[in-house]
Amino acid sequence: MTEPLIRIQGLRKAYGDGTEALKGVDLDIRRGEILALLGPNGAGKTTLINIVCGIVTATEGQVLVEGRNWQEDFRRVRTRIGLVPQELTTDAFESVRATVSFSRGLFGKPRDDAKVEDILRRLTLWDKRKSEMRELSGGMKRRVMIAKALAHEPDILFLDEPTAGVDVELRRDMWDLVRKLRADGTTVILTTHYIEEAEEMADRVGVIRKGELVALGDKNALMAQMGQKTLKVSLDQPLSEIPAGLAEWQLGMEDDGHTLCYRFDSHAERNGIPQLMRRLDELHIGYRDIATRQSSLEDIFVSLIQGEQAA
Repeated sequence: MTEPLIRIQGLRKAYGDGTEALKGVDLDIRRGEILALLGPNGAGKTTLINIVCGIVTATEGQVLVEGRNWQEDFRRVRTRIGLVPQELTTDAFESVRATVSFSRGLFGKPRDDAKVEDILRRLTLWDKRKSEMRELSGGMKRRVMIAKALAHEPDILFLDEPTAGVDVELRRDMWDLVRKLRADGTTVILTTHYIEEAEEMADRVGVIRKGELVALGDKNALMAQMGQKTLKVSLDQPLSEIPAGLAEWQLGMEDDGHTLCYRFDSHAERNGIPQLMRRLDELHIGYRDIATRQSSLEDIFVSLIQGEQAA
């Protein structure tokens, strides 16, 4: 089996007041993948990223990059990592080009005007190269943050809520950019609250809840493993309530009683659908259409968060 690019082992972060931001997280990140980490505010996503990037010190555990402990070889490892934080922190009076060039120099890279120009053009920032940061919109500032993170040519890029506060059109432009980065060989790890972002881009999805990684897998496999299917039965005539004779299926109703909904495990040997359809016939409940729908990542995410709230 190929060694992961990044291996996170037993990562724990506890603060003086007893708060545990991370509780023994284990995570392997593969070379060249887009990994999306989903979770509510305070789940530990940003803490995890900041530890890997060397901004926060872990209480326990280790981070290996290609098998080498980043704490023992921090300078070399850190030059391989680019980070786009949630906060838009730049000098308001610096030009876009100077901001990106300065970031490149911070990592000891020689001046390379052609490389900076290439990055700005890829991010559609070239026309803004002489503009001061204070003159840019929030979306454009977000692009500059990505340009800064790419200035020293890292092969690992962390994006912490990269499209927060960005309009839908710009969000899709950013998605296209991330795909291009992956196509160029960059490994991308992003945190997001946008389910469609993970569903659209990610190869794998992890869900963090209360400092623990509670789900991780290939996007489609995760949906198949954890998601349920929903059978929707469109009725000829609406029902005012679900008959007692259908109680064992725990049905729901939609569309003012015109639709019956039955959730079932798609992997179960017996899903109960044939029995349900026979019972509908026995009760003389007519229907004109049936359809099934696979649970989405959003359904899975919501169910996991609801589990957190019930705990």
